[in-house]
Amino acid sequence: MPMQVLVVEDDDRIREVLRLALEDEGYRVAEAADTPSALEQVRIAMPDLMMVDLMLGEVDGYTCIREVRRVSDIPIVVVSARSDTHDIVAGLEAGADDYVTKPFQIKEITARLRALRRRLRTSAEAAEPDIVLDSDPSRHLVLSTSRGTVRLDGHDVNLTVTEYRLLAELARPPGRVLSRSALLASVWEHGYYGDERIVDVHIRRLRTKIERDPGRPQLVMTVRGMGYRLDPR
Repeated sequence: MPMQVLVVEDDDRIREVLRLALEDEGYRVAEAADTPSALEQVRIAMPDLMMVDLMLGEVDGYTCIREVRRVSDIPIVVVSARSDTHDIVAGLEAGADDYVTKPFQIKEITARLRALRRRLRTSAEAAEPDIVLDSDPSRHLVLSTSRGTVRLDGHDVNLTVTEYRLLAELARPPGRVLSRSALLASVWEHGYYGDERIVDVHIRRLRTKIERDPGRPQLVMTVRGMGYRLDPR
């Protein structure tokens, strides 16, 4: 069955353009013009991917993304006229996986969605040995590439697809230093020409979920001037 994309956009014209373009690409498309409708669609339709505008009226797109993240790790792409770095970072920190600014080219949108689909597929197909990230007696953290999960004391850690892919890439094998550009190429894939700071935002989000103290990370380490390194404990 074709993947379903939920398009959350309050401009009827833009929403129709996106729907027609996505249907031409073989997607099934669900639509919502505001945050309450979007949350209802997530609950009922359970889409595979989601596109969200940030300016949605009374309840903005940031809130929409945060509310979706409470219940789902569905890949989310922000499509917004807001191009300021602060807005981009805020959208990513709210829980989005990617960010496209308006005006946009339809080919760019569909390329980003194809990359997200590949991330979903390769995450599900990975089958390498489990990696113990933290073996302290009081805190057992394990990356299971065969299951596509990270488990803390036997419970799944709710990572997005992008967060999981970042962690898995840093773990192949642990101890390597990977630059931001290398992570963009492997996680976001070749052809992504966005701001490398997108990596920093996702690393910060990842740390809040797996580090004992995100402000003083001990697993995902910053190597000044070079990039990031995973140091299992």
